[in-house]
Amino acid sequence: MAATAASPAVGSSSLSFLRSKRSSRALQPRMAVRSASAVTQILTKLQKDCATPLPILRHVADAMANDMRAGLAFDGGSDLKMILSYVDSLRTGVDFVRFGGDERDEKGLFYALDLRGTNFRVLRVQLGGQERRVIATESEQVPIPQELMCATSEELFDFIASGLAKFVEKKGGEFCLLPGRKRELGFTFSFPVKQTSIDSGILINWTKGFAVSGTPGRDVVACLNEAMRRQGLDMQVSALVNDAVGTLAGARYWDDDVMVAVILGTGTNACYVERTDAIPKMAASNSQSGTTIVNTEWGAFSTGLPLTEFDEEMDAESINPGEQIFEKTISGMYLGEIVRRVLLRMTETGSLFGSSIPEKLQTPFSLRTPHICSMHQERSSDLEAVGSVLYNEAGVDSDTEAREIVLEVCDTIVKRGGRLAGAGIVGILEKMEEDTKGRIFGKRTVVAMDGGLYENYPEYRKYLQDAVMELLGPELSEKVVMEHSKDGSGIGAALLAAANSKYRHST
Repeated sequence: MAATAASPAVGSSSLSFLRSKRSSRALQPRMAVRSASAVTQILTKLQKDCATPLPILRHVADAMANDMRAGLAFDGGSDLKMILSYVDSLRTGVDFVRFGGDERDEKGLFYALDLRGTNFRVLRVQLGGQERRVIATESEQVPIPQELMCATSEELFDFIASGLAKFVEKKGGEFCLLPGRKRELGFTFSFPVKQTSIDSGILINWTKGFAVSGTPGRDVVACLNEAMRRQGLDMQVSALVNDAVGTLAGARYWDDDVMVAVILGTGTNACYVERTDAIPKMAASNSQSGTTIVNTEWGAFSTGLPLTEFDEEMDAESINPGEQIFEKTISGMYLGEIVRRVLLRMTETGSLFGSSIPEKLQTPFSLRTPHICSMHQERSSDLEAVGSVLYNEAGVDSDTEAREIVLEVCDTIVKRGGRLAGAGIVGILEKMEEDTKGRIFGKRTVVAMDGGLYENYPEYRKYLQDAVMELLGPELSEKVVMEHSKDGSGIGAALLAAANSKYRHST
């Protein structure tokens, strides 16, 4: 569906999204208890408040670039923390081994731990040096119990170290640790951290629904190393990276046109390659390349976003009110919850699903983004799959017209999220373009994309791409390549662990 510059009018033929995908047909008779006018009013206001015409997208992109500059000037200069990653040399597979002037032939077994949100992944990567590159990889995903997201630091990290230890025990024959070496790990930690070196960083605050006590203000590498010792696991962290930084490093290994990485999953973040002389708050740099990766922590961005009363209510009831507004608008953890809140209001004031309000519909986060994605894919005339999701996840019975309204709500929220994410990407690219004087838009530039939301939600992905094209125009947007980098952050973390191995000077 083409993105429009204004929200559609809503009335007797208001269901524009569905009408564009289906032939016209008469709506089913409504239940007498439903107040069509109340539901219509809510939908009309929602679409108006969520509208992302080109001027709003332009304002968001410009504000993103301005906040980036302010955050680079000094710590606390803007909502964007613009954290230095200490990753100041990126190589492709051909010359990846040359860091800090050392010629090395990285070989051996390296591990990665990728802690992003509601689960963590563990990986092992066998490197074969310049000639064989990545020989083999193996990974496993472990869900994190809900109670551990609000537990103590020791409880969470002991659970993670235990899962890592079990994974290490299952090593196959094709993976081989070089003689005399200790296991080394690249730790992808996808929460705001003030990096103090390549292998240490202080947690600023939890996001994505985590509220683990005893960790903010501590070095997360020390927390993990201590937990591994308690589990009897002989391993050490050689590199600490954010998921976006890991994705950029992993994608750059195969394609040296990668300049930006964006994560769109449970949470969201972005990083990019920055010139060191464009970072006023960076006192000194040992980077021989003159560049470094900057972790924007763009989830905290908030300037000029089109917000609704439902966003404000959700934010007020969250564990971090007033924080991570961009993340709460565009990421997978929150899209389904915003839809649920809209449907609940439509039921309370307009009896969308009848006179009773099921407990499930009143339960926060009972409707998740994978559910709205599943409904969004429905193409049958009676929207049976939509009805099944509503019944199973929200506890409501629905007829065809109610299901169409639900899809309008889903499309409105997802359209806003995807287009705002696209505007954020353009803001990063335009900031880089201004500083490099034509070196970004003058050639092929790759944005490495990762995360379940981007990978699995085609409508979201299309809205994002539409926004980028609208902002840049057809000629420039053709040179900006959105490249899916599946599991890139884990591979990148292992590669950075190899690059920063304590054995790097050994022969």
